Amino acid sequence: MANLQRRRLGDHRRGRRAPAGHPVAGRSAASRLTEEHHTVPVDAPRLDQYLAGLLTGQSRNRVQRLIAEGHVRVNDGPARAGVRLRKGDRLSWVVPPTEPSRLQAEAMDLRVLYEDDDLVVIDKPAGLVVHPGPGHATGTLVHGLLARGAGWSTIGGAERPGIVHRLDRDTSGLIVVARNDETHRALTRQLQQRMMSRRYRAIVVGEVADPAARIEAPIARDVKHRQRMTVVAGGRQAITEFHRLAIAGGHSLLQVSLTTGRTHQIRVHLAFIKHPVLGDPVYGRRSPLIARPALHAQALTLRHPRTAKSMTWQAEPPADFELAWNSLTARTIR
Repeated sequence: MANLQRRRLGDHRRGRRAPAGHPVAGRSAASRLTEEHHTVPVDAPRLDQYLAGLLTGQSRNRVQRLIAEGHVRVNDGPARAGVRLRKGDRLSWVVPPTEPSRLQAEAMDLRVLYEDDDLVVIDKPAGLVVHPGPGHATGTLVHGLLARGAGWSTIGGAERPGIVHRLDRDTSGLIVVARNDETHRALTRQLQQRMMSRRYRAIVVGEVADPAARIEAPIARDVKHRQRMTVVAGGRQAITEFHRLAIAGGHSLLQVSLTTGRTHQIRVHLAFIKHPVLGDPVYGRRSPLIARPALHAQALTLRHPRTAKSMTWQAEPPADFELAWNSLTARTIR
């Protein structure tokens, strides 16, 4: 990696090795970490985005945790995730080993479409949270994965074994999980290089005029409502494409493709063009037709990290999605 240097580090927070013969208290020589150094070649908008690009296989959330915990420094000083980088800035960081997971396995009836020694593809039901977080200490997809045995990637940290990408709790459909770190890194590269195809079905409010369109609008967290995302200048690049499949009962059925993968991206973008997802209580409104946002991850295409073979999986929308669309179709027929 250009402009990148490494050195062994005793006290990585102070940025210097402990004197010979005087190891840092609480650390053994075997536990010393490797500090990495990098000089920024061009201006960059945010430290966390830039560093996530350097640390292949580390999620942006993981990078943000490293920054918050003091493992990253800019020009030998404390760092903030959102700081703007300038050409010539000096970065240094260490990546501590992930702690063993303390999560307990929970048996679940998961619909597994594919499984081998490297990856697993699951058709996630709506209502299932992908990984533990505030308010979701148990009963997540991760707990169900652990019940299938050990051997999941550790890159996402102790709370997210195997998790390469996410689906919202109330979004149903396909998600790929990594069995090992090598696979995790390879799949992350495919996401970053836009080589992994993810296609969704969505029912949206209103009759969409364009048969096909591309939405390119930056997304960031809403400063007033932290649980929401919003389209805003200066946000992260976000690109969504869709094809209109049908119109019925004042609503439209869309096939949606992600070029980028921001939080709530499809829901935010469709609301932005005044066609919110049916039943979305955050970016639209609740509906008697369906008790969740009518969004389903229907198809997933990737290149297998070990065999380089292109693989595609499909999962039809669940019954609640089909029932909602059939109800709209019946309105049209009447």
